[in-house]
Amino acid sequence: MPELAEVEYLRKRWNPGIGEKISHVSLRHAARVLRGVDTAKLAHALIGATLESSEAAAKQMVFRFSGEVWLGIHLGMTGELKCVDVPYSSEKHDHLVLFTAKHALVFEDPRMFGRVQFSQGAESPAWWSSIAPAISSEKFTVASVADFLRRRKKTVIKAVLLMQEKFPGIGNWMADEILWRAEIHPQRLAGSLNDEEIKALHRETRWVAREALRIVGKDFDDLPQSWLFPHRWQTGGTCPKTGVPLERAEIGGRTTCWSPGRQIMPGEKRRVPAKRAVSGKPSISTKRAASIKSRSSEKKSAEGKSLSSAKKISANATSEHSAHPAHAKKSTRSRLQRTIGPHAPHGRR
Repeated sequence: MPELAEVEYLRKRWNPGIGEKISHVSLRHAARVLRGVDTAKLAHALIGATLESSEAAAKQMVFRFSGEVWLGIHLGMTGELKCVDVPYSSEKHDHLVLFTAKHALVFEDPRMFGRVQFSQGAESPAWWSSIAPAISSEKFTVASVADFLRRRKKTVIKAVLLMQEKFPGIGNWMADEILWRAEIHPQRLAGSLNDEEIKALHRETRWVAREALRIVGKDFDDLPQSWLFPHRWQTGGTCPKTGVPLERAEIGGRTTCWSPGRQIMPGEKRRVPAKRAVSGKPSISTKRAASIKSRSSEKKSAEGKSLSSAKKISANATSEHSAHPAHAKKSTRSRLQRTIGPHAPHGRR
């Protein structure tokens, strides 16, 4: 399901229609996405109205038209908006199409898990005003998050982060990203978090929401490789901070990804990656090899000096006391090898 940032981006697909008047409306009256809507009233209100503005909140969006018309859209799992030039013929999964002189504003939804809502009036409708305060708002405080967690103390934290009444717009991948950055295991109970962990959860929730809106919400760009997201479903994917292989399991009813190198349950130890050299810095193995090589050179030098002294003594000694030439023994040394885990390719989103 599209989350906070994706909804913000998809909302803007109808922007070319802002300032244009709706000439006619095409809709599928029996479509599940229009459940509870008086479709005849909706079409009547929209024809002749001008699209004035749009806004996204949580996982929903609203389009404001002249005549105090409010059109709400929730995309669900497979819903999508598009704006195409006219002429345009409605396709199989187009459940609502608003035509202007230049464009067709289309809402399509193959599996019909989305929803269309409609209201008229000066005041914002309840289905819009009842959305929880944005994560970026002043109302989203550490204290309010702490109180919310206390009231759900026996629920795993991953499931709590998906509760829209407190974390509007946060979905599966954003919840994983937040917990990874806050270094909190997704299976921890909400009530087990201490004050510092709650502060970290609050901080990272705001940061992930803000940065996702800036990167994805702006032009649907790829998230940086420094994020968990590009690695979370890669085969052999590793934590971008620790290099430890990522783990996955169903937690709170959702497939979840985390790093055992950062996120651990009480009593567990953080996992560490296989030893590898960091760019510009010698690994422990490299340092040991250099040390052994240095000691070997010193030993050979000492042996050389000893042999030279022995030869001088032998030359001055009588023939019956001549010494046999000394033979240096070759020693076999094993090489130290570094174990470097497989590097997962940097795939796109």
